[in-house]
Amino acid sequence: MTTFDLLKAARAAWPALQSATTEQKNDALHKMADALVARTDAILAANQQDMDAARGHISDVMLDRLCLTAGRVGAMAEGMREVAALPDPVGAVISHVERPNGLKIDRVRVPMGVIAIIYESRPNVTSDAAALALKAGSACVLRGGKEAFRSANAIVTALQAGLRAAGLPAELVQLVQDTTRQSSADLMTAVGLVDLLIPRGGAGLIKAVTENAKVPCIQTGTGICHVYVDAAADQAMALDIIDNAKTSRPSVCNAEEVLLVHSAVAAEFLPKLKARLVDDRAAKGLPHVELRLDKRAAAIIPGTPASEKDFDTEFLDYILAVAVVDSAEEAVEHIRRHSTGHSEAVVSADPAVQALFTQSVDSAAVYVNCSTRFTDGGEFGLGCEMGISTQKLHARGPMGLEELTTYKYIIRGKGQVR
Repeated sequence: MTTFDLLKAARAAWPALQSATTEQKNDALHKMADALVARTDAILAANQQDMDAARGHISDVMLDRLCLTAGRVGAMAEGMREVAALPDPVGAVISHVERPNGLKIDRVRVPMGVIAIIYESRPNVTSDAAALALKAGSACVLRGGKEAFRSANAIVTALQAGLRAAGLPAELVQLVQDTTRQSSADLMTAVGLVDLLIPRGGAGLIKAVTENAKVPCIQTGTGICHVYVDAAADQAMALDIIDNAKTSRPSVCNAEEVLLVHSAVAAEFLPKLKARLVDDRAAKGLPHVELRLDKRAAAIIPGTPASEKDFDTEFLDYILAVAVVDSAEEAVEHIRRHSTGHSEAVVSADPAVQALFTQSVDSAAVYVNCSTRFTDGGEFGLGCEMGISTQKLHARGPMGLEELTTYKYIIRGKGQVR
């Protein structure tokens, strides 16, 4: 089937979901989760083919994003069950107004309709997106990256089996079979068939969608995330936060890419940083972090000289750009110039610095004395997420169920005319 055929089939299947009760949707999610677990061997076999084809062509950290294990498939299924346990946003009354003329006006959450998602080589996004779209009352058409196509196809086959077992159309969750750029272009221009397009991936994908989409879209993903270590920082805490934000999973969008250190503590702190991220990790046989240093940082510790480009790069690897600044205001200004609006953190015991940072940094998630790695739907209590929105309209930050709905007004009267 062509991409447009899939979209038409999703549109035709959607009314069955519109009329489904919360209990029916939750039953479908549980049966889809059960089908994932039951077909684990087939999913892992498909994933192994993807891994074999990708090895040598993508980095080790990107291979980790692609890799599935029985544990990861089980976690995907559990994520779907967690979505089933969440309150159903569809039908919720957002506001209620009674006018002097007796009209009763409710603003009510309703499904989007057909949601298309373009994403790259993370197979778990397939089940996360399907679960959230279904619970939010929408059909979804998924367009994954070619590196993960076999994995995604096996996952969608399982999800469709779960839908059939629940008595719902399998066409509510579909995978685009064309992995060329043409299918992405088709989704971007499918006016009347796609109600919302969500690109989830790197800067190139986001740029292509924002420049070419004719359907409504939400920007997600690209994360040049900063941590600022203030003069009043607890340095042991700062090291723990930076270590977690950079090394726990460097291939994800909420990983730290840039470190800013106040000049008053740089001479003391930067050697500790090098010991923690470079020397100690190398001694343990772990990948060490390449520190790309501005001139002031390079005068204190050895590392790779940083270019200006390094402060505008989402590395998604064991690389950290480091700069020394003279004030919290200078740190905020640096973030203003280089941030993608995703997640930024300040480490400081000074309430005035904390207030300046939280008020002045214009990103979707702003942290005080904790890691940027918490920018995640699950960590925010939303269940699994569709992505991290870095724009300001409709949705911002982790996108859960509510962000995948729209609303309409329902007006009740007793014969009023205007």
